[in-house]
Amino acid sequence: MKIAHCQVSKSGRLSLPAAFRKAISLEEGGHVVVELDERGIHIMTQRQAIARAQALSKRLFHGKPGTSVDDFIAERRREAEREEAEFE
Repeated sequence: MKIAHCQVSKSGRLSLPAAFRKAISLEEGGHVVVELDERGIHIMTQRQAIARAQALSKRLFHGKPGTSVDDFIAERRREAEREEAEFE
């Protein structure tokens, strides 16, 4: 675990140490996701946040019928077909 002491400006800006930015491939800057929970503030890259959401979704929905993206798209297509049939 790496720890650094940083300064937050009055406007809320925070400078991350170069070693931290390098460790998460943000040497040139970029977007991050900031999360606040009861333990504190957590900063992660967008890729990390997406991977975390995907892992959570997999744990919650894996193997449950009707919960895949393909199932969702198929249902939307069936709805569209029903709506078209109503207007014919």
